[in-house]
Amino acid sequence: MNIILQFCQLSLLNVTHWTFEHKSFFCAPPIVVLPTFGRTEVIDNTRNPDFVRKFVLDFFFEEKQNLRFDVYNVDSRSCNISKHDFLGQTFCTLGEIIGSTGGRLEKTLSGIPGKKCGAIIFTAEELSNCRDIATMQLCANKLDKKDFFGKSDPFLVFYRSNEDGTFTICHKTEVIKNTLNPVWQPFTIPVRALCNGDYDRTVKVDVYDWDRDGSHDFIGEFTTSYRELSRGQNQFNVYEVRHDTGAVTLLSFKVESEYTFPTSLHYMSPYQMNAYAMALKAVGEIIQDYDSDKLFPAYGFGAKLPPDGKISHAFPLSGDNENPNCVGIEGVLEAYFQSLRTVQLYGPTNFAPVINKVANCAAEITDGSQYFVLLMITDGVISDMVQTKEAVVNAASLPLSIIIVGVGPAEFDAMEELDGDEVRVSSRGRFAERDIVQFVPFRDYIDRSGNQVLSMARLAKDVLAEIPDQLLSFMKSGGVEPRPALSSSPLPELHRHI
Repeated sequence: MNIILQFCQLSLLNVTHWTFEHKSFFCAPPIVVLPTFGRTEVIDNTRNPDFVRKFVLDFFFEEKQNLRFDVYNVDSRSCNISKHDFLGQTFCTLGEIIGSTGGRLEKTLSGIPGKKCGAIIFTAEELSNCRDIATMQLCANKLDKKDFFGKSDPFLVFYRSNEDGTFTICHKTEVIKNTLNPVWQPFTIPVRALCNGDYDRTVKVDVYDWDRDGSHDFIGEFTTSYRELSRGQNQFNVYEVRHDTGAVTLLSFKVESEYTFPTSLHYMSPYQMNAYAMALKAVGEIIQDYDSDKLFPAYGFGAKLPPDGKISHAFPLSGDNENPNCVGIEGVLEAYFQSLRTVQLYGPTNFAPVINKVANCAAEITDGSQYFVLLMITDGVISDMVQTKEAVVNAASLPLSIIIVGVGPAEFDAMEELDGDEVRVSSRGRFAERDIVQFVPFRDYIDRSGNQVLSMARLAKDVLAEIPDQLLSFMKSGGVEPRPALSSSPLPELHRHI
């Protein structure tokens, strides 16, 4: 997935404001790790600059992408950053910006002791069609005659506008010989090459008369945008050529997606299970033996749901809000695969909503007759750690255990904080009554020979090993005594949520 960051109030993307009396500003770029990513343009004579330049970043859902923004006052034309006055800085992650309400995040600037440095506001939007390919065809009529002995040999040159106001050539049509009414062949161009994924960015088109010696004669020009072109053939896509009496008309326009080899951890191969399915099957097939009705509520978190694209961090895989249950582990897998076809995966990775949902169910039955196990499988670094720690602390007094399996190559160091084997999880000065979280990265259990059965067995053995002790610790803390051996009453039932 790709993200566009823009410092421009007019396009409702990214606005920056400071309360300084300096006369010109620029914002040094998001810095990923240490290298400088880029700079905005300089805005003169204002304390509240609205920057225009955008930053296109690759967003990796499963990684924590740290960004740093430095703000300077520009006093000279020097490119050396140390020659300018430092006004403040702020740090955040790309996930914070994307996960904020409306994709809008405000951060306070700091870095100058004893001085208020103002604030900066970021917004982000997904370039959902940056891999699209556009195919279009154009024609012209009544162009100027430039050749002495003939008519003209016209061709078009397309330019993408840059942030500094310059233009970069991105396409040339073929030359149509000896005509003032040319019809060019359809051509194909990546949307990113045409407008860098920004649908409203200016596209300039020059019309030339071809000359053999290379000194082509300029006929005229016009401007448009990807958004205008995408409307297809209509009255608005007839362009008068400036400096000429003719016009250029868009005859056709279509967009197709450029498909790439599947790299998602959710990819459904016809030959083997993905890591999510392996973790579900490994843990589920063992623990389901302790559930009498074999009905498992299964939820997804981190997706845009149809039909309106609403983001949810706790939606039933079954698609039925009234009945999230799936029949058996096979039913869970079926619901998981079906949901992949209907929802759009979307960050950030928030754990608290699902934990709270299952904790509410566990809170209704605390007499020891039922015990809940929540299995969470994720390929993303947690984005709501503060809220999740609070949810875990609250849930620690309930008949609930939480198993978290991390899949993929992400760094899961932060997850270890939730696994209270050494230091009990705490939130706002309160410590969890019990250790109820077990976290493991699935990659540590994958068999090098590719044996999936062995990988699943290793995973299940490790993640389930703590469940009996966690169940007993709840019973002891609640004063629940074992029933007599000869009692006909059923044993405590394990309820599994996914």
